[in-house]
Amino acid sequence: MTRHLITSALPYINGVKHLGNLIGSMLPADAYARYLRARGEDVLFICATDEHGTPAELAAKEADQSPAEFCAEAHDMQKSMYDEFGLSFDHFGRTSSAQNAELTQQFARTLHANGFIEERSTRQVFSIADDRFLPDRYIVGTCPHCGYDRARGDQCENCTRLLDPTDLIEPRSAVSGSTALEVRETKHLYLLQSKLQDEVEGWINLAGDAWPHLATSIARKWIAEGLRDRAITRDLEWGVPVPDDTWPELAADGKVFYVWFDAPIGYLAATKEWSDAEPAARDWKSWWHDADSVYHTEFMGKDNVPFHTVMFPATILGTREPWTMVGNVKSFSWLTYYGGKFSTSQHIGIFMRDALDLLPADYWRYFLLANAPESDDVSFTWELFAAQVNKDLADVLGNFVNRVLTFSHKRFGDQLPAGHEPGEAERELGGQLQEMLREYESCLTATQFRKAAHVLRTMWSLGNEYVNDKAPWVQVKTDEDAAALTLRTAANLIYLFGMISEPFIPTTALALRAIWGTPVAEPMDNQFPDEKAVQRLDWLPAGTKFTVPGVLFRKISDDNVAAWRSQFGPDAESCLR
Repeated sequence: MTRHLITSALPYINGVKHLGNLIGSMLPADAYARYLRARGEDVLFICATDEHGTPAELAAKEADQSPAEFCAEAHDMQKSMYDEFGLSFDHFGRTSSAQNAELTQQFARTLHANGFIEERSTRQVFSIADDRFLPDRYIVGTCPHCGYDRARGDQCENCTRLLDPTDLIEPRSAVSGSTALEVRETKHLYLLQSKLQDEVEGWINLAGDAWPHLATSIARKWIAEGLRDRAITRDLEWGVPVPDDTWPELAADGKVFYVWFDAPIGYLAATKEWSDAEPAARDWKSWWHDADSVYHTEFMGKDNVPFHTVMFPATILGTREPWTMVGNVKSFSWLTYYGGKFSTSQHIGIFMRDALDLLPADYWRYFLLANAPESDDVSFTWELFAAQVNKDLADVLGNFVNRVLTFSHKRFGDQLPAGHEPGEAERELGGQLQEMLREYESCLTATQFRKAAHVLRTMWSLGNEYVNDKAPWVQVKTDEDAAALTLRTAANLIYLFGMISEPFIPTTALALRAIWGTPVAEPMDNQFPDEKAVQRLDWLPAGTKFTVPGVLFRKISDDNVAAWRSQFGPDAESCLR
């Protein structure tokens, strides 16, 4: 039996993540994990905060904290929000863990022993005032292209042009603000990717057929341009230290591994964290090392594709060990805000904390997955969000559940009525749902979330069409048993929706399953409906007790849209400038 290892690109530790970060990796990974668990598959869903690198040090300095203190607080804050969004990680770890330090150093030693890591001299900016070499992001100045006065030494945030520190006008240290900088010689470790070019290309040619076009096109573009040897160490206080048993001089100089060397290893390390919590019951290596039964699916934004399809595979291949390689790379384009970029620094767009303060998670989950940027960028607008929530969630699903159960309770009490035996209309409805369920499963298996959402919405609509056609409020006047059959069938549709809607709206799906007064599993493991049951629509027999839930989804008003658009960023024209 295939075991499914699911990983989401690691969210960076610095700051609250916006909705683009959520739909670009963690949310679709969760939907996929929930679907597979419901099917009874063996699933391990792993993620972690990515805690090393220059931005973490700078953010800690700004907060007047040590990097360790800052990252610990930020990890807990992020984990709390992900819990509120219903992200069902089996483990959410940290790249600052002892497990990640151990595995990163182990990988480096093995790559060195195999001839794929080399120590090289290079020239780097040194700050006299800080008495340290400065990584690119520790150097700020004026961009020579657009004149932005807070451009970093690697890239200008304003015009997005890539830079070298020496390109900046009036460069200064981001640590002290000092302009007393000079270029000095230092040493760093380089991963010799050029030696692994043919192996990585051969692997991509085999594995890439299973990936979306977006991922394969990015990976093959990087391969076509040729792999370059890449520095994997930095001069930072916070990071996985270079081991002194292999590189004593660099260790004495305080070198640490570059975040993009240790971060992907963080997937393995987070699994080891999970395993170490219950070592007798969990074997992390059975998922990552010599694990032929494991199929690994990774979820990420398109900016992360090169690291996961080229650089990290080069690292794994260079170890000459049987580590698990990715099977499917599910990549996403950008979610934009009125066509412009989300901006953390200018707080343009909707961030996860703000979103949860406005509406429960299921509103956001459904909208984002139904509009996932799977091939092209997708623009978030409040108008589109309100229209889709009001139509799909409030009118189609919420109204169906409310009117069916309210009317049934009013006419027949708190138990489902018996009525006639199912007839042609019920058999036809079951057949339609049976076909749609196959399509829904096919879409989710293929990680095609927009298509899956469309099928799910169509299944909800079928319930409304059935009730509208049967009109139990008319039937009850002349044939109570006919009305009873309609309402009992519709109740079974609600039960069905409670099972199949789990990947998209897990809190609501749980509420739909809890209506019937029976023990409900959360998460919904091994409870996905089979086709024969869908054909019969008979999970709930006559006499089943039920409660009428409150309003599942409240409509978003025009006033809400106007207020939120004003609160969370400028108008569309301003975003595009």
